[in-house]
Amino acid sequence: MRFFSTWALTALLVSGFGFGTGAARANEAIEQGSVSPKTYVIGLDLSKSNPLVRDEGYAARAAARTAKEIAALPLKSRIMLRTFGSYDGSANGLKIDQVISSHARPDAVAKGIASIIASVPRLVDEGKLRAQGKTNIVPFLDTMSQVVDCGQSEVHVVLLTDGFEDSEYAHLTRYGGKLPLPEQPAYKGCDELLVLGLGQGGGSPSATKRLRASWQAYAEAAGFKQFSGLYDW
Repeated sequence: MRFFSTWALTALLVSGFGFGTGAARANEAIEQGSVSPKTYVIGLDLSKSNPLVRDEGYAARAAARTAKEIAALPLKSRIMLRTFGSYDGSANGLKIDQVISSHARPDAVAKGIASIIASVPRLVDEGKLRAQGKTNIVPFLDTMSQVVDCGQSEVHVVLLTDGFEDSEYAHLTRYGGKLPLPEQPAYKGCDELLVLGLGQGGGSPSATKRLRASWQAYAEAAGFKQFSGLYDW
Protein backbone atom coordinates (compact mmCIF):
# COMPACT_ATOMS: atom_id res chain seq x y z
CA MET A 1 0.00 0.00 0.00
CA ARG A 2 1.39 3.40 -0.99
CA PHE A 3 0.75 6.50 1.11
CA PHE A 4 0.90 10.17 0.26
CA SER A 5 3.95 11.73 1.87
CA THR A 6 3.76 15.11 3.56
CA TRP A 7 5.97 16.43 0.76
CA ALA A 8 3.67 15.10 -1.95
CA LEU A 9 0.54 16.59 -0.42
CA THR A 10 2.29 19.90 0.16
CA ALA A 11 3.41 19.88 -3.47
CA LEU A 12 -0.19 19.23 -4.53
CA LEU A 13 -1.35 22.11 -2.38
CA VAL A 14 1.25 24.55 -3.66
CA SER A 15 1.62 23.66 -7.33
CA GLY A 16 -1.95 22.63 -8.02
CA PHE A 17 -3.63 25.68 -6.59
CA GLY A 18 -1.18 28.48 -7.12
CA PHE A 19 -0.29 30.00 -3.77
CA GLY A 20 0.52 33.61 -4.46
CA THR A 21 -1.51 33.69 -7.68
CA GLY A 22 -5.00 33.94 -6.20
CA ALA A 23 -7.04 37.11 -6.62
CA ALA A 24 -5.96 39.77 -4.10
CA ARG A 25 -8.54 40.63 -1.49
CA ALA A 26 -9.33 44.32 -1.11
CA ASN A 27 -8.93 44.46 2.63
CA GLU A 28 -6.80 47.40 3.70
CA ALA A 29 -7.09 46.58 7.38
CA ILE A 30 -5.54 43.18 6.81
CA GLU A 31 -2.83 44.55 4.52
CA GLN A 32 -1.89 47.15 7.12
CA GLY A 33 -1.65 44.51 9.82
CA SER A 34 -4.35 45.98 12.04
CA VAL A 35 -6.15 42.62 12.26
CA SER A 36 -4.41 40.17 14.57
CA PRO A 37 -3.26 36.85 13.08
CA LYS A 38 -5.16 33.70 14.04
CA THR A 39 -4.23 30.05 14.38
CA TYR A 40 -6.43 27.38 12.83
CA VAL A 41 -5.92 23.70 13.67
CA ILE A 42 -7.85 21.51 11.22
CA GLY A 43 -8.19 17.84 12.17
CA LEU A 44 -9.42 15.26 9.65
CA ASP A 45 -10.88 12.13 11.23
CA LEU A 46 -9.88 9.17 9.07
CA SER A 47 -11.69 6.56 11.15
CA LYS A 48 -13.93 4.24 9.15
CA SER A 49 -17.09 5.47 10.89
CA ASN A 50 -16.62 9.02 9.59
CA PRO A 51 -18.41 9.78 6.27
CA LEU A 52 -15.44 11.95 5.28
CA VAL A 53 -13.48 8.85 4.23
CA ARG A 54 -16.09 7.35 1.91
CA ASP A 55 -18.71 9.92 0.83
CA GLU A 56 -17.49 12.29 -1.88
CA GLY A 57 -20.53 14.56 -1.63
CA TYR A 58 -20.14 14.92 2.12
CA ALA A 59 -16.39 15.51 1.78
CA ALA A 60 -17.05 18.28 -0.75
CA ARG A 61 -19.48 20.02 1.60
CA ALA A 62 -17.08 19.71 4.52
CA ALA A 63 -14.32 21.12 2.33
CA ALA A 64 -16.42 24.11 1.30
CA ARG A 65 -17.38 24.86 4.91
CA THR A 66 -13.75 24.69 6.03
CA ALA A 67 -12.64 26.90 3.15
CA LYS A 68 -14.98 29.64 4.40
CA GLU A 69 -13.10 29.64 7.70
CA ILE A 70 -9.74 30.04 5.98
CA ALA A 71 -10.61 32.51 3.22
CA ALA A 72 -11.26 35.35 5.66
CA LEU A 73 -8.04 34.96 7.66
CA PRO A 74 -5.67 37.93 8.02
CA LEU A 75 -2.00 37.95 7.10
CA LYS A 76 0.40 35.95 9.28
CA SER A 77 -2.37 33.57 10.34
CA ARG A 78 -1.24 29.99 10.74
CA ILE A 79 -3.02 26.92 9.32
CA MET A 80 -2.16 23.47 10.71
CA LEU A 81 -3.86 20.54 8.98
CA ARG A 82 -3.51 17.04 10.49
CA THR A 83 -5.17 13.65 10.24
CA PHE A 84 -6.12 11.47 13.19
CA GLY A 85 -7.81 8.16 13.89
CA SER A 86 -5.68 5.38 15.31
CA TYR A 87 -3.11 6.38 17.92
CA ASP A 88 -0.31 5.67 15.49
CA GLY A 89 1.93 8.37 14.09
CA SER A 90 2.83 6.32 11.01
CA ALA A 91 -0.86 6.05 10.08
CA ASN A 92 -1.36 9.80 10.27
CA GLY A 93 1.36 11.21 8.08
CA LEU A 94 -0.59 14.12 6.63
CA LYS A 95 0.84 17.28 8.17
CA ILE A 96 0.52 20.60 6.39
CA ASP A 97 1.54 23.92 7.91
CA GLN A 98 0.93 27.17 6.08
CA VAL A 99 1.22 30.81 7.06
CA ILE A 100 -0.99 33.34 5.27
CA SER A 101 1.19 35.90 3.49
CA SER A 102 1.36 38.06 0.40
CA HIS A 103 2.68 34.98 -1.41
CA ALA A 104 0.15 32.57 0.13
CA ARG A 105 -3.10 34.48 -0.04
CA PRO A 106 -6.03 33.29 2.09
CA ASP A 107 -8.23 32.54 -0.94
CA ALA A 108 -5.52 30.40 -2.55
CA VAL A 109 -4.77 28.60 0.70
CA ALA A 110 -8.50 27.99 1.21
CA LYS A 111 -8.75 26.44 -2.27
CA GLY A 112 -5.79 24.18 -1.64
CA ILE A 113 -6.97 22.96 1.76
CA ALA A 114 -10.50 22.46 0.43
CA SER A 115 -9.22 20.40 -2.47
CA ILE A 116 -7.35 18.04 -0.14
CA ILE A 117 -10.39 17.62 2.13
CA ALA A 118 -12.70 16.99 -0.82
CA SER A 119 -10.21 14.42 -2.14
CA VAL A 120 -10.09 12.33 1.05
CA PRO A 121 -12.48 9.57 -0.21
CA ARG A 122 -10.49 9.21 -3.42
CA LEU A 123 -7.15 9.23 -1.59
CA VAL A 124 -8.43 6.52 0.74
CA ASP A 125 -9.65 4.45 -2.23
CA GLU A 126 -6.24 4.81 -3.86
CA GLY A 127 -4.43 3.80 -0.67
CA LYS A 128 -2.72 7.16 -0.30
CA LEU A 129 -4.50 7.74 3.00
CA ARG A 130 -5.45 4.95 5.40
CA ALA A 131 -8.97 4.52 6.77
CA GLN A 132 -8.51 3.64 10.43
CA GLY A 133 -10.22 1.46 13.01
CA LYS A 134 -10.12 3.81 16.00
CA THR A 135 -11.20 7.38 16.69
CA ASN A 136 -8.71 9.09 18.98
CA ILE A 137 -10.20 12.57 19.16
CA VAL A 138 -9.20 13.32 22.75
CA PRO A 139 -5.58 12.16 22.25
CA PHE A 140 -5.41 14.31 19.11
CA LEU A 141 -6.60 17.34 21.08
CA ASP A 142 -4.10 16.53 23.84
CA THR A 143 -1.29 16.44 21.26
CA MET A 144 -2.24 19.66 19.48
CA SER A 145 -2.62 21.56 22.76
CA GLN A 146 1.16 21.29 23.06
CA VAL A 147 1.83 23.15 19.82
CA VAL A 148 -0.58 26.09 20.07
CA ASP A 149 -0.45 29.07 22.40
CA CYS A 150 -3.82 30.62 23.14
CA GLY A 151 -2.12 33.54 24.83
CA GLN A 152 -0.27 34.54 21.67
CA SER A 153 -3.04 34.37 19.09
CA GLU A 154 -6.72 33.60 18.65
CA VAL A 155 -6.88 29.81 18.31
CA HIS A 156 -9.64 27.89 16.54
CA VAL A 157 -9.73 24.09 16.41
CA VAL A 158 -11.87 22.68 13.58
CA LEU A 159 -12.49 18.92 13.65
CA LEU A 160 -14.10 17.11 10.72
CA THR A 161 -15.40 14.17 12.71
CA ASP A 162 -18.59 12.36 13.66
CA GLY A 163 -17.60 12.81 17.31
CA PHE A 164 -17.86 9.14 18.23
CA GLU A 165 -14.71 8.81 20.35
CA ASP A 166 -13.33 5.26 20.26
CA SER A 167 -10.11 5.16 22.26
CA GLU A 168 -8.77 4.13 25.64
CA TYR A 169 -10.47 7.24 27.04
CA ALA A 170 -14.02 6.42 25.94
CA HIS A 171 -16.18 4.41 23.58
CA LEU A 172 -19.04 6.62 22.44
CA THR A 173 -21.75 4.92 20.41
CA ARG A 174 -25.22 5.72 19.19
CA TYR A 175 -26.59 4.10 22.35
CA GLY A 176 -24.31 5.37 25.07
CA GLY A 177 -20.85 5.91 26.47
CA LYS A 178 -19.35 8.71 28.51
CA LEU A 179 -16.68 11.20 27.53
CA PRO A 180 -14.35 12.03 30.45
CA LEU A 181 -13.65 15.68 31.10
CA PRO A 182 -10.05 16.89 30.85
CA GLU A 183 -8.26 17.26 34.18
CA GLN A 184 -6.52 20.45 33.06
CA PRO A 185 -7.76 23.29 30.80
CA ALA A 186 -5.12 22.70 28.13
CA TYR A 187 -6.92 25.14 25.79
CA LYS A 188 -7.53 27.86 28.34
CA GLY A 189 -8.30 31.09 26.52
CA CYS A 190 -8.60 29.44 23.10
CA ASP A 191 -11.41 30.88 21.05
CA GLU A 192 -13.37 27.97 19.61
CA LEU A 193 -13.76 24.23 19.18
CA LEU A 194 -15.82 23.58 16.04
CA VAL A 195 -16.91 20.04 15.17
CA LEU A 196 -18.27 19.55 11.67
CA GLY A 197 -20.28 16.35 11.17
CA LEU A 198 -21.17 15.66 14.79
CA GLY A 199 -23.37 12.55 14.91
CA GLN A 200 -23.03 11.84 11.18
CA GLY A 201 -23.50 8.14 10.49
CA GLY A 202 -25.25 7.58 13.80
CA GLY A 203 -28.69 7.86 12.27
CA SER A 204 -30.18 9.21 15.49
CA PRO A 205 -31.13 12.77 16.50
CA SER A 206 -30.99 11.77 20.16
CA ALA A 207 -27.46 10.39 19.72
CA THR A 208 -26.39 13.65 18.08
CA LYS A 209 -27.91 15.63 20.93
CA ARG A 210 -26.09 13.50 23.50
CA LEU A 211 -22.81 13.86 21.62
CA ARG A 212 -23.23 17.62 21.43
CA ALA A 213 -23.79 17.83 25.19
CA SER A 214 -20.73 15.66 25.84
CA TRP A 215 -18.43 17.68 23.62
CA GLN A 216 -19.85 20.96 24.90
CA ALA A 217 -18.90 19.93 28.44
CA TYR A 218 -15.49 18.79 27.24
CA ALA A 219 -14.82 22.06 25.42
CA GLU A 220 -15.76 24.12 28.45
CA ALA A 221 -13.57 22.05 30.76
CA ALA A 222 -10.69 22.27 28.27
CA GLY A 223 -10.88 26.07 28.36
CA PHE A 224 -12.42 26.93 24.99
CA LYS A 225 -14.49 30.12 24.97
CA GLN A 226 -16.97 28.69 22.46
CA PHE A 227 -18.14 25.33 21.16
CA SER A 228 -20.14 24.53 18.03
CA GLY A 229 -21.11 20.98 17.08
CA LEU A 230 -22.81 20.82 13.71
CA TYR A 231 -24.50 17.72 12.33
CA ASP A 232 -25.12 19.55 9.09
CA TRP A 233 -24.81 23.14 7.85
